[in-house]
Parts: sequence; structure tokens; C-alpha cells
Amino acid sequence: MIEQEAIALLARLESVKPFSLLETMLPAAALSPVAQVAIDRFLVEERDALRGDVDAFVRWLRGPGRAASAEVQQRHFVMIRLRFNETLSHFDMFSDAISQRSENGTGVLLSGLEVAAAEALSLPGGFYDDPPVICYLDRGPGAAIRRARTRLPGGRSNPVAMIRVPRERMVGNGIASSLFHEVGHQGAALLGLVDSVRDALNARIAQAQTPQESRAWTLWSRWISEIVADFWAIGRVGITSTLGLLAVVSLPGYFVFRVNTDDPHPTPWVRVMLSCAIGHALFPHPQWARLEACWKGFYPLHTTNDEVRALIGELLQTMPEFVALLAGHQPQSLRGQSLRQVLRSSGLEADHLLSVFDDWQHEPARMREASPALVFAVCGQARAAGRLGARDESQLLTRLITRWALRSTEDITALCAQRSGDARRRMRPLPETASVPAH
Repeated sequence: MIEQEAIALLARLESVKPFSLLETMLPAAALSPVAQVAIDRFLVEERDALRGDVDAFVRWLRGPGRAASAEVQQRHFVMIRLRFNETLSHFDMFSDAISQRSENGTGVLLSGLEVAAAEALSLPGGFYDDPPVICYLDRGPGAAIRRARTRLPGGRSNPVAMIRVPRERMVGNGIASSLFHEVGHQGAALLGLVDSVRDALNARIAQAQTPQESRAWTLWSRWISEIVADFWAIGRVGITSTLGLLAVVSLPGYFVFRVNTDDPHPTPWVRVMLSCAIGHALFPHPQWARLEACWKGFYPLHTTNDEVRALIGELLQTMPEFVALLAGHQPQSLRGQSLRQVLRSSGLEADHLLSVFDDWQHEPARMREASPALVFAVCGQARAAGRLGARDESQLLTRLITRWALRSTEDITALCAQRSGDARRRMRPLPETASVPAH
């Protein structure tokens, strides 16, 4: 009975095939070749390893295992079946993300967002090797990421970064905020930023003069993983990130002021204020103060209780020093450079972005050839200045994201054609007298 159950696992294991043999999608909606190969290789290696385990188990059953008790035989089989279920869960995890590529319109937009995510993750200076990124849609107001090179159930390393994009963010400036924030989590992990900044914060906690000051710095340390990701997004797309964040955390007042010390996310009210403070530190402009005033008008502090107001007051008091510490932090992974120097993209000053937007109005071709990060930054800045309406922004970004997907497909096709031509040129022609060898 146990042997037949093990052989049945092998039969079902045959359903785990490379996605390149299973999925149908438009070329523009396809995964990047690097991501496709990484996922298929991961699944094939896992399938082959499991097949080897099952074959070894069957040989053991037919040999030394025949003398083992039924309990021992069953115990060995159950462990193999658990590994089999882990393999299927990995297959389903990738399948859920890839199957959306066949949805009309959705697949192409996801492919275009992956182009933007790849750019957001790439840093000048060669600090790390960029892992492949894939995007997929899901319900809910917030995005999330399963980072590349983290352990999956069963112990294997995830071959790609998987970003879950909320459907309600498609398509507008909010999508850039969510996308670049999640990319920030991946980049921060590759650079070891969270632990590095937290060490600096712990040193600052030790210098606190009062219990209130210590409590404020302790909260900054507790929230630092999300704050670093916010810093990454602001540095890459400017006020677009803060506007998207504001939309995500615009909730009933109870939730906006709620302080949960077990949650890695900062209190929403404080998080928006911090985003404005980081934005002003990176790209000084009066717009950040205006956005702060707008947020305070949405959620006046006097509407919450005294205890929350006191805690928020402590955080606001330490916020300027905290932002300066964060922006000036020089982790070893950045080779002596600060977060401000590496993560702050040039040319994202408000006046410059609005000037670029005006130029694009007269020369749309320049907008179509611009990088995704710049497009998101310009559109968000124009939205903040009241020069671009929400409906126009959505339609514009949909067209541009589609174009990025098409351009990526064309680039890949051209590269493949070039490599094919190079390979043909390297082939030495057979002499005229040569004959084709018989089988």
C-alpha cells in the first residue's frame, strides 16, 4: 500500500512542468526571460530532487525497508509526502501570479510594471546583483512583496521577487508609490539597511535623557523596515510616493491615530508626516508643508485622546533629528556613501519636474521615451500641482505602462536576433566536399 502511494506521488509530480510549456499569453505580457528561466529552473530542480527521493524510498521499501515495521515505513512516506505538498505549493504560488498574464489587458500592464520595478531596484554603483522581479494583482488596499533569496517553505531560496499589486491601485500615481515601496524592501534587504540603521537607532536610544524621548526613538527603531522602504520610494519618485501613501492610509480616524507597537508599520498619521519630512529633506520645497497642512486638516489632532496626542508630540519632536540620522546614515554596504547620496534620484525637484511636464505637453515623444521612474515622478508632481486630473493621469499611465511592456518585448526580440546572427556568423561552413554523416 505504501509503495503504491509513493508511486502515485510520482504520477502526480508529472503535472509540475515548466510554465513555458503551460501558459499562453501575449508576448508583451510575458515574464522577462531571466524571471521565466529562474522560476522554471527552480521548479524543475525541485521536481527532480523529489523524484529522486521517491525513487530512493521505493528502493528502500523493496530492500532493507521490507524488514521495517509498518509504522517506520509510514513515517518515511509521510515525510516525502510533506515535501511533495511543498513542491505543489511553490508551483501554485508562481502559477497564481503567472496565470494573470492571460487576462486581457492585465498581463501587459503587469509586464510594464515589472519594467518600472526593475528600474526602481537598479542602483548606480553595482552594490548588488539585481534579482528578477514579477508582479501580480490581488485584492486589498496594500501591496506586499515576497523577497527574492528568502527561504520558502521547505528551505529553498526564492528565485524571484514577487510583488503583489492591489487591484484598487490600478492605474494611477498610487501604483508607483506601492510598487517602489515594495522594491525598497527588496533593495534594503540586499544592502542590509534595516539592521544597519537599527544599530544606529539603538545607540541613540541609549543616549535618551527622558523616558518619553526613549519611547519615541524605540518606536522609530521598531518601524524602521517600513520607513526605509518609504525613504527608497520617495528618493526615486518624489512626492508621487507621499500622495500614494496618503491614499492608502486614508481610513476612519480611529485607524489613522491607532498606535500598535507590534505592527512594523508606523501609525498612519505619523507616517504621512514623516513622509513629508523625508521629502523635504531630499527635495526641499514649500509643497511638503502644504501637504502636511492638508493632512492635518483631514485628521485634526484634537480629535484623538490625550495619550495618543502626547505620544505623537514626542514623535514629532524627535522627527527632524531622526530624518537627519536616516538620510545621513552611511552603511558599510554603500561603501562610505549615505542613503541620501545613493537613493536620492537627481532631477526630482518640484519646479524641474513641472518644467519637464510642460515640455512633454509640447513634445509628447519625449515622454514616451522617458524612464518609468521619471514618468511616475512627473505625473505625480503635475497631479500635486493641479495640472493633471485623475482621469487623464490614469489614461496616460495606462498607455505608457503598455508601451514599456512593448518596448521591453522589442528589446528582447532584437537581442535574440542579434545573438542568433552572431552565432550563425561564428559557425564555420562545411567544405564543399564534406558529406552529412549517416546515423
